[in-house]
Amino acid sequence: MGLAEDVRGRQRRYVVSMVIRTLSVIATVVLWNVQREVAIVTLVAGALLPYVAVVIANAGRESAPSLPSHFIPAPVRPALDAGNLRKSSDQS
Repeated sequence: MGLAEDVRGRQRRYVVSMVIRTLSVIATVVLWNVQREVAIVTLVAGALLPYVAVVIANAGRESAPSLPSHFIPAPVRPALDAGNLRKSSDQS
């Protein structure tokens, strides 16, 4: 997908989200004295939709990180044998 197509798609998703938010706010005003519980739900939806709209609009061209194509083993560290270990009392 080209860059212009991607931007157009993002703008379209953002505009649709903002239209839904506008309808939600209008529904809040209309329903406030009729169905208070529904009006509160639409008010909360209208308050949260801008954040969701921005997140959705910004989701786009990033590719998901993939696993590395080759496995790189951890470096091997040589172990100390018992003859090389000295206690602090042995060091004189």
